[in-house]
Amino acid sequence: MINFNKFLATASIIILINGCTDKKVIPVVTPTAPVADLGWTFESTPFWQDDFNTSGIPDPAKWSYDVGGSGWGNNELQYYTSGENAGVVNGNLVIQAKKENYQGRQYTSSRLITKGKGDFQYGRFEVRAKLPKGKGTWPAIWMLSSDNSYGIWPASGEIDILEHVGFDLNKVHCSVHCSAYNHSRGNQKTSTKVITGATTDFHLYRVDWTPYSIKGFVDDEQYFEFINENNGFASWPFNKKFYMILNVAIGGNWGGAQGVDDNIFPTAMEVDYVKVYKIIEQ
Repeated sequence: MINFNKFLATASIIILINGCTDKKVIPVVTPTAPVADLGWTFESTPFWQDDFNTSGIPDPAKWSYDVGGSGWGNNELQYYTSGENAGVVNGNLVIQAKKENYQGRQYTSSRLITKGKGDFQYGRFEVRAKLPKGKGTWPAIWMLSSDNSYGIWPASGEIDILEHVGFDLNKVHCSVHCSAYNHSRGNQKTSTKVITGATTDFHLYRVDWTPYSIKGFVDDEQYFEFINENNGFASWPFNKKFYMILNVAIGGNWGGAQGVDDNIFPTAMEVDYVKVYKIIEQ
């Protein structure tokens, strides 16, 4: 008869020896290759656009509104209404800022967004626009992260296709913000260009966004570039979807740095079209 205790002891030793001598399979960790400039190009036909050819309210299938008068993180003075300050007139989107008392604020305006209706990862973004006149205005054409997957601002990034402050007439700005570089640190990545007739003529504001870089243009002339530093989301959160924003702010830390001229109202930003072109994958 087999001694059961001796049998268990022998079996345990065999299992232990086999377990110790089995070859361990350790998965190979492949480092992420740095993003190189592959010379990305873009399709010639936009896959998302609004030409503002139908008078009335902006197309609700494409645009929603940010609403409120909280100061929007910049001590802005306006209350953004739910569309009362935006309309399509003579083939242009008109975002009008007014001097009026509303919801505890002395000014009203609108801030249109494509979130949930136009969310984009990479591409060419074109907006043809005429900017509002007057000291205290702060129009912007810009983009924010659709899902804040890296955290709240500035961690998930911001792309400013165009900013302009009324006290610095005709100087346009293109910028990006992220954890490593932002205006709170005073080191945001930005470039400026002086153009003629920013508030009297339409100009084409554009960003080309690829995995390698973000480039800014006005009237197809490049004046800004931010290159992916390949060191993670702190400097490059721009690998997620973003949505577009069109707004006219009044006052604020930057726009109101030299006060607000109440004689300018009403004043408006007019947008001829918004077009987005897909990146051609390499």
